[in-house]
Amino acid sequence: MELAMIGLGKMGGNMSERLIRGGHRVVAFDVSPDAVKKAVAIGAEGANTLAEAVKKLAAPRVFWVMVPSGKITDMTITALSQEAEPGDIIIDGGNSYYKDSLRHARELEEKGLHFVDVGTSGGVWGLKEGYALMVGGDKAITDRLTPIFETLAPAKDKGWGRVGPAGAGHFTKMVHNGIEYGLMQAYAEGFEIMHEKKDFDLDLHQVSEIWRYGSVVRSWLLDLTAGVLAQDPTLDDLEAYVPDSGEGRWTVAEAIDLDVAAPVITLSLQRRIRSRQAAPFSEKLLSAMRNAFGGHETKKAR
Repeated sequence: MELAMIGLGKMGGNMSERLIRGGHRVVAFDVSPDAVKKAVAIGAEGANTLAEAVKKLAAPRVFWVMVPSGKITDMTITALSQEAEPGDIIIDGGNSYYKDSLRHARELEEKGLHFVDVGTSGGVWGLKEGYALMVGGDKAITDRLTPIFETLAPAKDKGWGRVGPAGAGHFTKMVHNGIEYGLMQAYAEGFEIMHEKKDFDLDLHQVSEIWRYGSVVRSWLLDLTAGVLAQDPTLDDLEAYVPDSGEGRWTVAEAIDLDVAAPVITLSLQRRIRSRQAAPFSEKLLSAMRNAFGGHETKKAR
């Protein structure tokens, strides 16, 4: 098949390369000319504008948008919809909020365009290992895109599938990332407990390697953790600052809307937020309250 990849960041560039290796024709566009040159170097056809990308494809066209979620995605899809023709397909493979995807589907349908949302997981390992793809959209349209999904996935029959109508792909990816938050937090807390047990002088990398085989808690995430600990056992050079992409927040908000208790995911999100505070006001107030009612000792800020 042929398609245009709109957005050639790390993930979009790697996806383009995997598609090219799989025999697909890829027209590449990015606001960065250097990114386009890199794509051309691996076999893509470059486009300097969205209009040029449209002209290089035969109708009905397929456009895969791989840009940051939110305003940039909105702007890109709007601009693309003005260049595309009825019958063309626009795929959003970024981490968009599923309600935004529902809106995009409605707006594009009014113009005779098809919208497919693909929750994509795989990160920097996707080029080698393949991507997990959670596909949302009209079945007749997603069926036409099967060769693309089969190439990007870990195998033709594994790691991808249509999960429902438009919006379902990004909704599923949202929950996926919420679960990811909880798993990461559990590993982090467990390793911190072992790190603080100074009596045993535990080798955390050794423990992670033991757990990787035969253990109930073995996982790819643990494999990555073992690799990190092998290179930097103390993590002394890292700051305890953990950003979030927004998907954990959306998952927690959705759980509240659905009256679903999700304490692990919620607390893991809160821990990430707390990691960005050097001196949380709430802890200062706790210290002051203990001093007020019991005369307990406080520590003065340096």
